[in-house]
Amino acid sequence: MARYDPRVLRADVAAAYDARADEYVAKLGSVEQMAPQDVATIESWRDATTGCLLDAGCGPGHWTDVLSADGQRNVVGVDASARFVSSGRGRFPHVSLLVADLVALPIATASLGGMLAWFSLIHAAPTDVPEILGEVARVLAPGGSLLLGFFDGDAGEPFDHAVTTAYYWSAAALGELLVHHGFVVDESVTRQDPGARRHGHLVATLKP
Repeated sequence: MARYDPRVLRADVAAAYDARADEYVAKLGSVEQMAPQDVATIESWRDATTGCLLDAGCGPGHWTDVLSADGQRNVVGVDASARFVSSGRGRFPHVSLLVADLVALPIATASLGGMLAWFSLIHAAPTDVPEILGEVARVLAPGGSLLLGFFDGDAGEPFDHAVTTAYYWSAAALGELLVHHGFVVDESVTRQDPGARRHGHLVATLKP
């Protein structure tokens, strides 16, 4: 049996999004197409968080733009899809967007005040999520904040996503992993919107 290589999986996910980048940007690439409650959640978190912010798994950059507060905040966005990053650079030239892997962020240790990971871990194999959260803990400064969005369900259960296989998580399972990596969970919210999968978000603070 071939040995599992997470780098191959992540490359496959990036390629899948590259192949459908134009379609994704047209349907889901602007804040106006997002749920108003999500916009309010992210803006509120942004305004309560100090320091440099990172949009991890930024897609085509629309949430990175929101975090920038019209260019007033120091923000970096990273995504594995080169097509997404190229689109975002063209539409939001005032923010810095980079192609990068979430397990090897091009960010200095303890340099961030906050990280947005809005449904950014949904395609990661469940066995890889602890490594990603370890990298999150590395780049956040003590007292830094994480806002993490996820699809709510049985932790680690796969489902057919429009682009490629994704995985459900529960708030309890994610919270346990975050505590293991030195976080305190400050907020846990789940909801069911009409016509959408049940989803939620966590806000967690890295302990000093």
